[in-house]
Amino acid sequence: MSHDVPTRTGPDQHSPGFHRRDFLKGSGAAVAATAMATAGDDARAQVAPKKISTSAPQKIKLNVNGQERELTVEPRVTLMDALRNDLNLTACKDVCDRAVCGACTVHIDGKPVLACTRLAIEFTGQKIVTAEALMTPTKTDAVIDAFVKHDGMQCGFCTPGFVMAVRGFCNSHPNATVDDCRKGLGGNICRCGTYDSVLKAAYEVAQTKKGGA
Repeated sequence: MSHDVPTRTGPDQHSPGFHRRDFLKGSGAAVAATAMATAGDDARAQVAPKKISTSAPQKIKLNVNGQERELTVEPRVTLMDALRNDLNLTACKDVCDRAVCGACTVHIDGKPVLACTRLAIEFTGQKIVTAEALMTPTKTDAVIDAFVKHDGMQCGFCTPGFVMAVRGFCNSHPNATVDDCRKGLGGNICRCGTYDSVLKAAYEVAQTKKGGA
């Protein structure tokens, strides 16, 4: 007695729907297309000019305290490190190195700037003034006189930065109130806590003609 055994149809014969062979064909086409596109990108990359900046030391000129100073620095060197290590202008203090305390304050074209997070090569052609410039053998800036009068310093690490911040603030805010001075000097920190004396010095300078400049 014979029985008819049903024949199993493969996925590519008459079964409806999406089959593995179709998937493999589509995947192969996608891989080929991606390879061709990548090859085209590589070819274009080889043709396009590469923009590369050198990390080698460079000769630059900085106008510091009225003098043209030439030095050789790596592009990564901060203005603070260039002033301290290359030009021996150590009033710009390295305290936090995070643009938080204000001890590295200098003036760039008359405006206070934190030198610890700016690169030296940025400031070629601009006028840089440090705290050393506020005292000469013949003249002392009114801010320094006021700090001495009101005892606005203790350990001294924050003092040059505060002096530069006060000078910059008073230049642009003559006749400022004590509250104005407090707000304007909020970016500088004194770990010894001489804020009251610093504010008295800043207020006195701000009340003089043209901010004591």
